[in-house]
Amino acid sequence: NYANIKTYTDYREMLQDKSIDAVLISTPDHWHAQPVIEAALAGKDIFVQKPASLTVKEGRQMADVVKRTGRILQIGSQQRSGAQFRLACELVRNGRIGKLREVYIGLPTDPAGGNPKEMPVPPNLNYDMWLGSTPYVYYTEDRVHPQSPDIRVRYGRPGWLRCEQFGAGMITGWGAHHVDTAHWGMGVELSGPVEIEGMAIFPKEGLWDVHGPYHIRVRYADGTMMDISDKYPNGIKFLGENGWIWVTRGRFSEVDMQALGARGGSLPGGPWSQAIDASDRRIIKEGIKEGEIHLHESPKGDHHLDWLVSIKSRKDPVAPAEVGHRSNTVCLLSQIAMHLGRPLYWDPEKEIFLKNDTEANSMLSRKQRAPYGTDAVLAKAGLAS
Repeated sequence: NYANIKTYTDYREMLQDKSIDAVLISTPDHWHAQPVIEAALAGKDIFVQKPASLTVKEGRQMADVVKRTGRILQIGSQQRSGAQFRLACELVRNGRIGKLREVYIGLPTDPAGGNPKEMPVPPNLNYDMWLGSTPYVYYTEDRVHPQSPDIRVRYGRPGWLRCEQFGAGMITGWGAHHVDTAHWGMGVELSGPVEIEGMAIFPKEGLWDVHGPYHIRVRYADGTMMDISDKYPNGIKFLGENGWIWVTRGRFSEVDMQALGARGGSLPGGPWSQAIDASDRRIIKEGIKEGEIHLHESPKGDHHLDWLVSIKSRKDPVAPAEVGHRSNTVCLLSQIAMHLGRPLYWDPEKEIFLKNDTEANSMLSRKQRAPYGTDAVLAKAGLAS
């Protein structure tokens, strides 16, 4: 019963409450980076839903402030707390399929459509603040949240997920999960690719303008390729010189589930706890031996509990800020590649496109509408980048 909980219309007032130790941020994607930065500067630990940010620049600002302030941040990449995802990555990292050659990632797409007709702003919505740093666009229900009295509609997928002013579509919606898992298995969590090329079909009618069908090819410095497409089954397939490992959320596979929890951890509930397969299924049953690479294991397979334990220990959780930023960067670079339709060359250390690619580099950030935005917050704090 939360009837007596204090509520706010402006979260910045809440951040001034020194009795609050930590915050959870479950806002639209364009409202992730700014409150993370403000919460960190206010001394709060943070759980923020993925994707980490709307742009690469915002993500870098966010990760840097979290590091500077010493706060504990967990990105909502819950797959890292799933036993089958951890095992798949450990098997790859320990060489069970030989040298890794390619990673195939299947993601869904969003439908086109959406009613573009301008509508009156509902009296219970502060639309100016909802827009935040996004340049002004008129209100229409399909751009924001469904207002239907039918709860099944009202809590369905909101339109902002399908509008590029506020997000990037499924490439970040699902990609932030699967690319993150791929990075975990590849061991490149704190780096990124060196080349990326992609294509996509974008809607020509209606309000919703995020990508439709797409295909992305990503190359890393060691030659490993990542192939992302809506044509593949939803999940991640690691392909090595000696075999493959497949992992996902929802497909049941006939494997010895005791092996997944053999290290004392328990599997999260639901159908997504039993979705791992391999070209040689014996490697799944054998599990990971003592002395081999063991990745971070969330207590009880609980992503939020892992965050709380990390707050007490002051050690990084399973999905910290820098890791979440790096995974999301691949998704955002994919979005840029979809629009430009040509090869792009990336410096993962400097986080810029190479070959004086001013067009691509201009897409790493967006204009921010005053008085909102990460730039304004950092300038006020004397940390302007």
